[in-house]
Amino acid sequence: MKITIGIPAFNEEKNIAKIITRLKKITNSIIVCDDGSSDMTSEIANNLGVIVVKHEKNTGYGAAINTIFQRAKDIETEILVTFDADGQHRVEDIGEVINPIQENIADIVIGSRFLQKNDQVPGYRKIGIKAITKVTNASINQKLTDSQSGFRAYNKKVLQNIFPSDKGMGISTEILIKASQKNFRITEVPVTILYEGDTSVHNPVSHGTSVIISTIKFTSIEHPLKFYGIPSVFFLILGSIFTYLAVNYYAEIGKLNTNITLVAAGTLLMGAVLLITAILLYSLVSVVREKR
Repeated sequence: MKITIGIPAFNEEKNIAKIITRLKKITNSIIVCDDGSSDMTSEIANNLGVIVVKHEKNTGYGAAINTIFQRAKDIETEILVTFDADGQHRVEDIGEVINPIQENIADIVIGSRFLQKNDQVPGYRKIGIKAITKVTNASINQKLTDSQSGFRAYNKKVLQNIFPSDKGMGISTEILIKASQKNFRITEVPVTILYEGDTSVHNPVSHGTSVIISTIKFTSIEHPLKFYGIPSVFFLILGSIFTYLAVNYYAEIGKLNTNITLVAAGTLLMGAVLLITAILLYSLVSVVREKR
């Protein structure tokens, strides 16, 4: 099977040569997406004979992964491994990550930092990752331990059917939501992450915010009836209760209770808007899927 390793990189001139040299022991099919670096990242990668795609400006981690997906399809990759350029991933773990795909028991494999004890993960980051993973699990109905790991493997079928669009860190969640919608098999394997200080360039607050926004956005698109329909039913029931109270108050007192009437009207209106949104978006998404 043709194995390609995709590396999103931004100002990684200190690490890129060492990583590429070690990865070449596994495969000569390596894609480096230089996401607008201002250093020598592209030049170093080019000199080492790998495929280099350079963005003119820094557009985000998600944009780099999207470019790698597209290039991997162009060269007819059978297994794509995404591998960070900051030196935190171990080349020795690649075999474990691609093994479930080679044995045809998974379509996507995530290298999880939490399937085995890993004291190297900073405490604040561990809390954040686990919180985001719980949100992601609720959206895809899975029990993953590390939804934000960038160390992953994808088979050819995933590359041909998943079209990521998020330009930020939310792409990790977006891919999982879309994969779940298409019933792709997702599994995890334990990997060891090497933290030498705080090498991450991603602000944890902006990272978490980006992922939550992406989760809401893509869940609403992939599951509109659930996302909008359930709240609409809640508001319609609540509106009906307040309508009953308003009518009952009028029958007993002979005049409208302004507060109860406004709450009844507002909740009924909100429920109706959400219900119409659910139906329209579901119809639109269904038409788009049929055309695909």
